[in-house]
Amino acid sequence: MTLVFIAQDKLSVSKTNMRYGKKAPDVTDILPTVRKRGVIQTLLVRPNCEEGHFEIVAGSRRFHAAQIVAQETGEAEPLPCRILADTDDAAIEASMIENLARLDADEVTQWETFTRLVKEGRDVADIAATFGLPDLTIQRVLALGNLLPRVRSLYAAEKIDRATVRHLTLGSKSQQKAWLALFDDPNAYVPTGHQLKAWLFGGQSIPAKFALFDLDSFKGATVADLFGDDRYFADADAFWAAQNAAIEARRAAYLGDGWSDVVIVPPSEHFQTWEHEKAPKRKGGRVYIDVRSNGEVTFHEGYITRKEAQRVARGAAPEAVKVARPEVTSTMQTYLDLHRHAAARAALLGHPGIALRLMVAHTIGGSHLWRVTPEPQTTRNDEVRESLETSRAETVFDERRRAVLAVLGFSPEEPTVTGGNGDDYGVAHLFLRLIELPDPVIMEIITVIMGETLASGSAAVAAVGTQIGVDMADWWQADEAFFELIRDKEVLGEIVGEVAGNTVATANAGEKTKTLKRIVRDHLDGAEGRTKVERWVPKWLAFPASAYTTRGGVGTVAAHAKVEAARTPAPDPDECHEPLKQAA
Repeated sequence: MTLVFIAQDKLSVSKTNMRYGKKAPDVTDILPTVRKRGVIQTLLVRPNCEEGHFEIVAGSRRFHAAQIVAQETGEAEPLPCRILADTDDAAIEASMIENLARLDADEVTQWETFTRLVKEGRDVADIAATFGLPDLTIQRVLALGNLLPRVRSLYAAEKIDRATVRHLTLGSKSQQKAWLALFDDPNAYVPTGHQLKAWLFGGQSIPAKFALFDLDSFKGATVADLFGDDRYFADADAFWAAQNAAIEARRAAYLGDGWSDVVIVPPSEHFQTWEHEKAPKRKGGRVYIDVRSNGEVTFHEGYITRKEAQRVARGAAPEAVKVARPEVTSTMQTYLDLHRHAAARAALLGHPGIALRLMVAHTIGGSHLWRVTPEPQTTRNDEVRESLETSRAETVFDERRRAVLAVLGFSPEEPTVTGGNGDDYGVAHLFLRLIELPDPVIMEIITVIMGETLASGSAAVAAVGTQIGVDMADWWQADEAFFELIRDKEVLGEIVGEVAGNTVATANAGEKTKTLKRIVRDHLDGAEGRTKVERWVPKWLAFPASAYTTRGGVGTVAAHAKVEAARTPAPDPDECHEPLKQAA
């Protein structure tokens, strides 16, 4: 390779570069160095079809940083470059190796690059050796070709997150099409993250690792997460048929091994160690096979009930457990369930702290009586989506959400805290976890849950913002997406009057909207000699919201009107609490 210095106007990013075709890369980490010392590390380039021009194969971020410095100083320094041979495979490989060493490339970009190398005749082992990655990693990335092209495009454009695309690898083509239809419908609920997995498996995802039987001889279908180590059963009924047969076989083996009894605990019940005591086989201990609804089976060897342990302590032998016939009929079970339910909820009235934690567990985990749906925050406008995702408010909320996920033992990559699949055991597990947490932590969890389920554009948002006294200047500042969406000239004139004064607004009343927007921008930025206006917020965004004209049609103003209409004189506190005092 030859080292040369090439003018910036003779350089462009090659299509073989991993960053080609995407938005300008983030160069904030290298920009200070480039400003101070220039570009020191060479760019890898190859000749372009145009005479004297070169394509950047590796070094796109350095090139963009140099262009920013050139705009700031007015001088574009030539950049140090090494010229590669004009072969695609060498160029692609160089770009991939360099980018993997600097920034984590997303799986779709890796797939595109690895696929190009495969087309050049490279095999999996060769690619793995080149990049220092396991063969399995290369195979998984290449297997992204099983995803629909549009799914890959959405992921590459950062319109869906990593957890979602990973779970989509578990879906068939028809399921992916159905999911895309939901994604395109602004009024539909689109499952993402762990909710997507539940959606793909009809509410029950059973990992292959829980199987007690030989997977190689299993005739049912399994699907694999291309990015993870788990496989899942596509047909829950087929799984349970094989799993139950394996459980019966294990039961027979235990009995043949001399255990006094083997009790199968169904998914509707749970084996609790604190209700039993250890006892060896020779003293009548039995085996309990605890079966969970997610397919997991746990074998508890050598246990008897506490009552039996007391009998043994007195010298008596433990009784045999009769499992052939239930001791209550189904109608009796209903009777028992209803009375236990009535007693539990009546007693719960005296324990609001426990009731609060149980409510939080249901909100997170769901049940057949609870369905809590997170606000999807959907929009088809890319600029609006980016404006929201990069806002300070979303950043602060996401940090708190990740902290709550960590406290609950969930993956920080999950997109939401709420929206579980309704598993009864999962709710009970969450409830017992929440019982251990102090009240301040519970309140932190509730604030995140409420934030996730607060409907965008609702009167509830207006009521909360007004009640708390939200100052939007703390959370928002005007960006390009905001200015792009202002189309009304009369409104722009009013905004100019707010930030620049009525004299400027009157003098520019006949100007085009583009000029009016520029005046507002200059005042907000303090540019072009204009007085800088700090903490400006349009009337529509403020709490309470108001309009610029008498024409109406502003949703935030209408939401505030609903809040005002709902306000009534507060009742006397003693009168309000009297019915509860009498009931107590």
